[in-house]
Amino acid sequence: MTTERLNLAASSSGAGSADELVAVRNETAARRALRLESLRAHRRTWTAIRGFREVLLIGSVYSLYDLTRYLVAGDHDGAIIHGATLLRWEKDLALEPEHWLNKVFSAHLALALPADYIYATLHYIVTPAILIWMWRRHAGAYSFSRTILAIATILGLIGFTTYPTAPPRLLPDFVDTMAKFSHYGWWSDAASAPRGLGADTNQYAALPSLHVGWALWCGWQMIRYGQHRITKVLGVLYPVVLSVVVMATANHYFLDVLAGVFVVLIATGIVYVLAFLGLVSRPGSGPAIEAAKENAERAAA
Repeated sequence: MTTERLNLAASSSGAGSADELVAVRNETAARRALRLESLRAHRRTWTAIRGFREVLLIGSVYSLYDLTRYLVAGDHDGAIIHGATLLRWEKDLALEPEHWLNKVFSAHLALALPADYIYATLHYIVTPAILIWMWRRHAGAYSFSRTILAIATILGLIGFTTYPTAPPRLLPDFVDTMAKFSHYGWWSDAASAPRGLGADTNQYAALPSLHVGWALWCGWQMIRYGQHRITKVLGVLYPVVLSVVVMATANHYFLDVLAGVFVVLIATGIVYVLAFLGLVSRPGSGPAIEAAKENAERAAA
């Protein structure tokens, strides 16, 4: 209809035809603007709903973590026995790098203090930052990647609850570097909790190491979706550095590190099955509004 009117206006002569042509063009532009605004409003609404859902999910996972603290709070003796058992297995296999790493780092402030800050800080900064980066820059893969992280965390919480394990720092012959140098940092002498909140952390959550599991997940996303070489290099280095740090600070055993890797691999397998069943969006298959936006951008180009 609009095309016919444009053709009619173009075939007419005089000032009246020129005015009609301008009016038709204005009407067409107004309709396009209304459609664009409708799409934007739809996108804002959908983004708000998804954002609220993500907050609920993160809050639920944290609540589960808090629950594990109460479930294992009284199992001190069992946690010590489990920790000693892991250490004995490592000695039998000649795989106990945490012992000599802890000895080297704890003897030098220049090594121990950066390691303490990395352990106490990056775990709570890098993971949310990667989640936000994925949400904003790689929305089509966000749901898939976030679900892997959530399931890996839940698997870790199951491990904390069913097999509470005291970290090396609570056993003889290890130095708790975070307690030794706590006066240099913001943490207390109870794990990496801020001063005054030591009672709110689960000190028997050594197996698996979610520090390593989450770092591996972050590195994977950086390598897979990073556009710059430095991003990919940092994606390789981050889980390696965290693995060294958790052992050097006597917060985890080598077997904890392996278990942290293992829960991410299991979670990945579970999510691929869920994606095959259509219960989780595959990478690149974001919401319809994202696809429409990308199509519009391609058309505009």
